[in-house]
Amino acid sequence: MRTVREVSKITGVSVRTLHHYDAIGLLKPTKVTEAGYRMYDDTALCRLQNILLFRELQFPLKEIKAILDSPDFDPSEAIAQQIGLLELQYKHIGELIAFAREIQNKGVKTMDFDIFSKDEIEKYKAEVKAKWGDTKAYQEYSQKDIARDEDSYNKIAKEFMAVFSELGELKHLAPDSREVQKKISDLQKFITDNYYVCTDEILNGLGQMYVEDERFRRNIDRAGGDGTAEFVSKAIAVHCSRE
Repeated sequence: MRTVREVSKITGVSVRTLHHYDAIGLLKPTKVTEAGYRMYDDTALCRLQNILLFRELQFPLKEIKAILDSPDFDPSEAIAQQIGLLELQYKHIGELIAFAREIQNKGVKTMDFDIFSKDEIEKYKAEVKAKWGDTKAYQEYSQKDIARDEDSYNKIAKEFMAVFSELGELKHLAPDSREVQKKISDLQKFITDNYYVCTDEILNGLGQMYVEDERFRRNIDRAGGDGTAEFVSKAIAVHCSRE
């Protein structure tokens, strides 16, 4: 058993951060002594190791907690997924280094921004989150995804963005207006028909992700104009609170 200060020393995680992890239920000490000292055993340290790996991969604390607390969580599978993500990041950084060196050595003037795309990494991360966060939804998505070819996948993606484009045209209305709420119902049905059963709980979570995840916010605003992601998030919150 190690004290919180000992854990801090061997892991590099500050005592304050460990206290915060305890407060939010992410990493509870194995026991607390009568004097109030937090004590951690090897099992707790293994959990902390997982937390740090997911943090290195830029997973939010809330999502890490959901993953680690999932009844279906498999440490051996999780480490394989973490390795996969780290390898993708390693590859991405290598490509960026090569790109930067080319500019340095040749003075390349071509504007190439594709090199900065993290779509492959983000798609992998989304699959990891879905697998541990909602196994049933993930399985439904996987089955539908397997049946698609590239053309149908692109077609569905464009139709999905078209829904946000239509919502963007309604930004002059109140989020709780009948027309906006009808479009939110259409969005929920589209997700159910093409990805997985989109319950109100899942939809509410998506609404939060649309503004918290910069990639989603950017894509939605690109489809419907600036402020669309924020507008859709508010409209979804209204929709889910009514159910």
